[in-house]
Amino acid sequence: MNFKSITDKYRLSDGNEIPCIGFGTWQSKDGEECYNAVLAALECGYRHIDTAAAYGNEASVGKAISEFLKHGKCKREDLYIATKLHNNDHGYEEAKAAIEKSLKDLNLEYLDLYLIHWPNPIKTRSVWQKANAGAYKAMEEAVREGKIRSLGISNFRQHHIEELLKTAEIKPVINQIKLCPGITQPETVSYSRSQGMLLEAYSPMGTGLVLENAQMKKIADEHKTSVAQVCVRWCLQQGFLPLPKSVKADRIRQNADVFSFELTEKECSLIGTLKDTGIVPVRDPDTTQF
Repeated sequence: MNFKSITDKYRLSDGNEIPCIGFGTWQSKDGEECYNAVLAALECGYRHIDTAAAYGNEASVGKAISEFLKHGKCKREDLYIATKLHNNDHGYEEAKAAIEKSLKDLNLEYLDLYLIHWPNPIKTRSVWQKANAGAYKAMEEAVREGKIRSLGISNFRQHHIEELLKTAEIKPVINQIKLCPGITQPETVSYSRSQGMLLEAYSPMGTGLVLENAQMKKIADEHKTSVAQVCVRWCLQQGFLPLPKSVKADRIRQNADVFSFELTEKECSLIGTLKDTGIVPVRDPDTTQF
């Protein structure tokens, strides 16, 4: 995809479109910090905001969205808002209630994307297949009711996807996983794509640890950009949808400014195979303790 701006879009397998870069809100503290960060992102051109019930900041995200829309700077339909099911809410009734709570906290009439955050949380580990099927059924009903536009998953590996597809009537269109320099999860990427899913990349900068890497700095210097911009650009050139996060206005703007340079194939390969980055490895979703 030859994207020219942050508002250019991927077309999803359900026919809906999604802006090619999203603004992540993980670890953005609820209250003034999150509110200001989301507002700054919207002001500088982001139209895709990603949050989750587990982040504990949906109300602040919603407040920032409402404030931005109030001034007529864009219409609701120009925004793309995504949130995720909490690990404690797997199951049909739990998910139905969780969807309503997210809509209320975000002060929205509908969500553009709703994802199951983790496939195998500890609370329902012994019955994770049934719990996921029930939650997903509630999500499908919300689509039919006009409360959700598209469905997705997060941190799902092939066996989790296969189980979900046994009962799903509406296929998920996105799998949001950790993708960053040195972490490419090729098996999950390949299988997700075979099922028509776009890959969203959370922590595209490796939660910041890669920013001091000498090889990454060299690539950034070659293009007169920051390492963070290289990370975001690399994601786009791999066909991923990056979700950069910051609470500082200058970095929020910078992370969106990635359309004036292009990485070489050699640089992309080096970034994908980077070693000794200090980045925390991908969590095994079947053994996580949350």
